[in-house]
Amino acid sequence: MPFGFSNPFRQSNVMSMPAQEAVQKAANGEIILIDVRDHNELARTGKAVGALHIPLFLLNQRADPRHPECHPELKTDKPVALYCASGARSHMAAQTLSSFGFAEVYNIGGLLHWQSAGGVCEAA
Repeated sequence: MPFGFSNPFRQSNVMSMPAQEAVQKAANGEIILIDVRDHNELARTGKAVGALHIPLFLLNQRADPRHPECHPELKTDKPVALYCASGARSHMAAQTLSSFGFAEVYNIGGLLHWQSAGGVCEAA
């Protein structure tokens, strides 16, 4: 398949993960955390400590393992958890990662869920 196109017939393996669990797993290095919000949102609120910033509009390039611009830290066999502002964009992003062959993909909702669970943020 060409870059940026996913298989619409592949069954999605997107799961929800409570933010408290995501905070713990991120602290232990057990998941890759991705913030899919846009640059303006990051400038206002910062991002979760250690999170990769891949805006939703760049996900097809930066997360597709077949694309030359795929982020080097992303591996399809490593668990990935995504967040945005409310959980809607991170759900779409999680479906995209699933279609690219990522084995474990979690949506943790919004940045406020992360913060409410004790997750720390840093300036972007």
